[in-house]
Amino acid sequence: MRASRHYETVEEIELRVEKKDGRREAFNRNKIINGIQKACEKRPISSEQIEAIVDRIEEKLTHEKKEVPTRDIGEAVIKELSDLDEVAYVRFASVYREFKDINEFMDELKGLLIDNKNSKPQEPAQKDKKKTEAPETPKQDK
Repeated sequence: MRASRHYETVEEIELRVEKKDGRREAFNRNKIINGIQKACEKRPISSEQIEAIVDRIEEKLTHEKKEVPTRDIGEAVIKELSDLDEVAYVRFASVYREFKDINEFMDELKGLLIDNKNSKPQEPAQKDKKKTEAPETPKQDK
């Protein structure tokens, strides 16, 4: 009786990043962590939350492509931060999107405010709502 041996090779695919100027380099999760940490400075966000964000982004990116533009990474970070902390989101977006002036910054804030308004549940309309105001008193002529 011969023993058969089964070998399994695991191929690790290195994720590559396409920079804005066309250069390509290896994906570096520490760059994302550093950027998020700067945006989250003095915010109630733990290093575990930051690691979880980067884990989700890296998992998503490695399943999609072998090479990813930096734009996709930045937008993924913005999405994660917008769900986590509005201040960190605006900080990151202001650097990542390279706001040129206060108007671009304000446009981003307006969009955030509109998104928040639309995402908050509306209170149901109350039927037969009674007025709690005092009745009007008649004016007296002098």
